[in-house]
Amino acid sequence: MIVVLDTNVIVSALLSRSGPPAEILRRWEAGAFDIASSPALLAELQRVLSYPRVTRYLRAITDPESFVAGMRANLVMVEPVASLDIVQDDPDDNRLLECAIAAGASILVSGDTHLLNLKRHREVEVLNPAAFLLLLGE
Repeated sequence: MIVVLDTNVIVSALLSRSGPPAEILRRWEAGAFDIASSPALLAELQRVLSYPRVTRYLRAITDPESFVAGMRANLVMVEPVASLDIVQDDPDDNRLLECAIAAGASILVSGDTHLLNLKRHREVEVLNPAAFLLLLGE
């Protein structure tokens, strides 16, 4: 199964080793599913990991660029060819949908209400982290 994780899920997992986002990353590391990403999404992750309000809590990640490069090596990388304009209220959320479609992902995991309210776009189901864990079977 190929899944796209919103940046907010990855950052939440890095900020706390407990809770659904952290469990999702543990399951990914154990090989339960593959994560797809794109250059735009990794650039966003690197940017967010560099924010002072985030770095103050992420003592283990001293170099966001190296962290993202290491993560990239274990991802299904895609280069979306279609631009979407589905999420009007937060256009950056469209990059996640573009990545999911390009990767053939069945699930997009997010904590973002704009995406969660969408529920589904084409074959991509949008789930919050807890719902995704239920799908995986805790």
